[in-house]
Amino acid sequence: MSGSGMLYGGDEIGALVFDPGHHSLRVGYAQDDTPKADIPSVVGVGPADPVMNSDLETKADNNIGSTNKYYVDTTHINVARPSMEIQSYMKDGMIENWDLFEKVIDYVYAKVVQSESMYHPVLFSESAWNVRNNRERLTELMLEKYNVPAFFLVKNAVLAAFANGRATALVVDSGATHTSAVPVHEGYVLSQAVVKSPLGGDYLSLQCRHYLESQNIDLTPTYAIASKDVIKERDTARFTPKELPEKLTASWQQYMLKGLLQDFQMSAVQVLETPYDERTAAQIPAVHYEFPNGYHQDFGPERFKLAESLFDHNMLGAGQLASASVGMCDADVRLSLYGSVVVTGGNSLLPGFAERLNRDLQHRAPSNTRLKMISANGSVERRFGAWIGGSILGSIGTFQQM
Repeated sequence: MSGSGMLYGGDEIGALVFDPGHHSLRVGYAQDDTPKADIPSVVGVGPADPVMNSDLETKADNNIGSTNKYYVDTTHINVARPSMEIQSYMKDGMIENWDLFEKVIDYVYAKVVQSESMYHPVLFSESAWNVRNNRERLTELMLEKYNVPAFFLVKNAVLAAFANGRATALVVDSGATHTSAVPVHEGYVLSQAVVKSPLGGDYLSLQCRHYLESQNIDLTPTYAIASKDVIKERDTARFTPKELPEKLTASWQQYMLKGLLQDFQMSAVQVLETPYDERTAAQIPAVHYEFPNGYHQDFGPERFKLAESLFDHNMLGAGQLASASVGMCDADVRLSLYGSVVVTGGNSLLPGFAERLNRDLQHRAPSNTRLKMISANGSVERRFGAWIGGSILGSIGTFQQM
């Protein structure tokens, strides 16, 4: 390749891979094995300078919109600021708020890549159900505003399959806002057989929140705690609240609470391999968890019950989605799909997720089916599956000609 070095794809200039999701946007260079940055898919929107507001009011009327300040990435979002709202630019697996999205892309080039956008070919992942005008808008944005030398869009399910060494696979992707089953055949999505449900990590967080609140467990997040005492198990928490700025918005507090719940679900919640049964669950050792305020206790069978809703939902369980999707494909590809079921997405990291999906599929697949689950062991590979596939695709020579 060295001859065509300054084309793209030589070693001199790296292609960039963007993989947007509802939880975060993964960005990095093709050929790397992990993204360089994992940026939350939300933007903090606050007043530009509250101190000078009185003088600026006249100005604001003439130039609406100039009075907002935007905060991107964890270190800026997680600061308690008066009147800062948290807004997501994603909706239903697609980019919806383009102004916010551009703020994030600006940040990526300035702070993550630290290089001009015109020098790097770009590969973007998109959901299997992305719509045409959305696709055109993204292409236009990257080519016209950012002047990228080459732009390519690939379905994230195809990338996740590639990351696991498959061109044909049933990709079961469980993310923040939904779980989907997408059949990929020879590198193409069979779009008539894509099935999705709104049960993902956020839904599980909601379940956790209802449960913990029903147990009267205090969910004061870390930012609101100045200091705490060490206490015995199940004793009432003793902590000193922190002085916080006034006017913290509900959206920011919700966003921060979600972080606490996500930590709880990743530490304590688990999926049973068989449908939930109190006796089975009670035989598995409890998990000890401490909340930010110092309160701590063991969680037993209930931690399995919380995750059950992702599987035993009468229509929307992960196993049902997967078998429904395969059922909508041509008979001759079904065996090859069952023979490589790729499990990906951050929510699939729930302990026991892949094992339970395997068991549910075994019960639903025809009896002569050879079922093979492909789930990368590392959490990195599972959270960044599509990104890694993009990194592989972006680094092979033939990609440059596309």
